[in-house]
Amino acid sequence: MNVPQSKNPRIVIIGGGFAGIALAKQLKNKNVQVVLLDKHNYHTFQPLLYQVATGGLEAGSIAYPIRKVIQEYDDFYFRLTSVEEIDTKNQKVIAEIGELSYDYLIIATGSKTNYFGNKEIERNSMGMKTIPQSLNIRSLILENFEQAVLTTDLAERNSLINFVLVGGGPTGVELAGALAEMKKAILQKDYPDLDIDKMEINLIQSGDRILNTMSEKSSIAAEKFLHSLGVKIWKNVRVTNYDGRTIITNSDLTFETATVIWTAGVQGAIVAGLDAKSLVQRVERIRVNEYSQVIGYDNIFAVGDIASMETENYPEGHPMMAQPAMQQGKLLGENIIKLIRKQPMEAFEYNDKGSMATIGRNKAVVDLPKYHFSGVFAWFVWMFVHLFSLIGFKNRAVVFLNWVYNYIRFDREGRLIIRPFKKKSFTTFTSDEV
Repeated sequence: MNVPQSKNPRIVIIGGGFAGIALAKQLKNKNVQVVLLDKHNYHTFQPLLYQVATGGLEAGSIAYPIRKVIQEYDDFYFRLTSVEEIDTKNQKVIAEIGELSYDYLIIATGSKTNYFGNKEIERNSMGMKTIPQSLNIRSLILENFEQAVLTTDLAERNSLINFVLVGGGPTGVELAGALAEMKKAILQKDYPDLDIDKMEINLIQSGDRILNTMSEKSSIAAEKFLHSLGVKIWKNVRVTNYDGRTIITNSDLTFETATVIWTAGVQGAIVAGLDAKSLVQRVERIRVNEYSQVIGYDNIFAVGDIASMETENYPEGHPMMAQPAMQQGKLLGENIIKLIRKQPMEAFEYNDKGSMATIGRNKAVVDLPKYHFSGVFAWFVWMFVHLFSLIGFKNRAVVFLNWVYNYIRFDREGRLIIRPFKKKSFTTFTSDEV
């Protein structure tokens, strides 16, 4: 990988997500050599992917160059590559561009969409974990409306403007709200020759309430907000198949739709090479101890969504969200330096700062450790937290100006088909690799 030798211990980080970047910042100028590997040259602010998918923001406003993050860090290197395997015996990382030895290895590969083994759903539905996937969704949504204008087949037209979101977590809820606002304020102006009232937004949740990781109060408030926007919510319904045209469920309920967006679950993005006893097979996460050390290894660590730190309060590991990832990454940066200096490490304890979701204009729900609230104030809290969590002043400024403009004009000018996502038929998709 053409990384120079160093007198300092070499720390290799796989992944430039929330955990990887938090760790990298903590290792700045600490007399260690750090090599960060990622298949993208940018960090993605994933909580706002749905706004890219619905035209509220451009992709560049939620991405930040990794090289810019580390450009003032001594003995710090970035390599653009996908990691294929970890050779734990010889302490090497094997990637597309070559091999690299390590003294300490941190796996921060994050998560990917979980289709629960259903290959047909995976092939025919849309995931939303990356910027390219969000751009594909945006193109498909707009292309569906362009096709709906042309077709004279009523059944096909209804299928093209019928949207089904599978999964009632924050991503599904926020995406449903954004689509509902597009229907209400934008699409009827863009497509006056279509009966936009026929457009359906269906949110399917396998459990008995949406936002089931949040308080019941927030779940109820979010459901009321979605109903007020015209979103149809189907609870206790599980999708069993989707052939590109028809959704089959575990009940008599079926949906005819050309667009299914799958937000029903995530699983760890595992890298091959670790001992099987270190893995939680069901969700493909890596077992770690309270210091984020991978079980069975002294110099390999895992943080963020990929890590399963089983504790009394979190027997199945911490939630796969940004806050645990950032906190784990920051503490591990301190602990590795302590380990190198032969000092005792500090055990990780998650500080739950709360969770939140926005459903649309002036509509959001917020759960703090002692307070639960919703409505306009919650919406402002959501905006403030997300705005200041973005990396880079320019990104914050661009996102803020976009939000102000969208609020005043009730518009989303990012509804552009930059990279076409064509459907050859109801069952065959073609697209760039994502």
